[in-house]
Amino acid sequence: MDTTGRTLVCSVLFLDIVEYTKKPVSEQLQLKQAFNQELGRALEGVPSRDRIILDTGDGAAVTFMGDPEDALFAAMTMRDMKVPVRLGVNLGPVRLVRDLNGQVNIIGDGINVAQRVMSFSTPGQLLVSRSFYEVVSCLSRDYANLFHHEGSRTDKHVREHDVYSVIGGTPARLSDTMSDPGTTSVSMSVAWLGRAGPLGLRRSAIFAAPLVFMLIVAGGVGARALMEPPAPAIVEPAVAPAKVVTAPVSPPTVAPATPSAPAATAPAVKPVARAERRLEKPATPAGVQKGKIEISVTPWGEILIDGKKRGISPPLRELEISAGAHTIEIRNATFSPHLQRVDVKAGQTTTIRHKFR
Repeated sequence: MDTTGRTLVCSVLFLDIVEYTKKPVSEQLQLKQAFNQELGRALEGVPSRDRIILDTGDGAAVTFMGDPEDALFAAMTMRDMKVPVRLGVNLGPVRLVRDLNGQVNIIGDGINVAQRVMSFSTPGQLLVSRSFYEVVSCLSRDYANLFHHEGSRTDKHVREHDVYSVIGGTPARLSDTMSDPGTTSVSMSVAWLGRAGPLGLRRSAIFAAPLVFMLIVAGGVGARALMEPPAPAIVEPAVAPAKVVTAPVSPPTVAPATPSAPAATAPAVKPVARAERRLEKPATPAGVQKGKIEISVTPWGEILIDGKKRGISPPLRELEISAGAHTIEIRNATFSPHLQRVDVKAGQTTTIRHKFR
């Protein structure tokens, strides 16, 4: 499907070969060939429909229209390549247009900020913008541990950017670890049991020994129960006389009516009254009534309800909150925050739409 002319929220990786313009033309050619080969290998796992590559002469700009993970792993692969590069990643709005040659080109704040973030990095360093950090760090704890806040940087247009450096080795991809968790956990358990434990014994043998001992004991108890004769039933004669003795007791309960009879009936009424009073107690009050808010933000925004962060939209579409008045704040690293006061009705859905301009 042709997406030209549309504004999309994408991850943009901007790369620059260090001191490329200071090299002789022959060395520039060798560096660019090695750079293109490394970039091709880094993008092998990303479908061609989910990426657009622009050649910037001394580097490249890659737009990832799919998972933000793709941009993170491709950037970490390029960071470790032999050709010295500076790298910057940003998540923001871009527009796909056709250039004079009819090829797809990228314009917009998303690629501009990616270039600014890259300009703050040192050779071999990978920096990302705050918007990219906030999205990727929420995906898993391993991803969050990759980032280190480097502070605020100001570009030549006097615009401040919060940047984070990516440190450490490449972690396991979240989509790979979630693809078949059952198989992974079983294989890890089998490998752990197969290793050597204390005294050189396998862990599987150590864990199996108590189970075998319990089975032997249970088998011995069962065999003894089968060999012993059943105990004689001696209890029956003792029970029979008790039943005979209780029969004559019933006649003394019949007595002539006396003035004290009303007092005897009073205790029988009280338990019933107490039971009725227990039934008449009011039911436990119901929980806090709730309603829903439906959120639509263009191109994207971080959602805060009464000052508390609740997620990023998109992908966040709907939230359930308590009924009543609330303050909704929508933040975007590129634009001024949007504040809105809403009154949520119980059992109803309130729609909030905002487009950053």
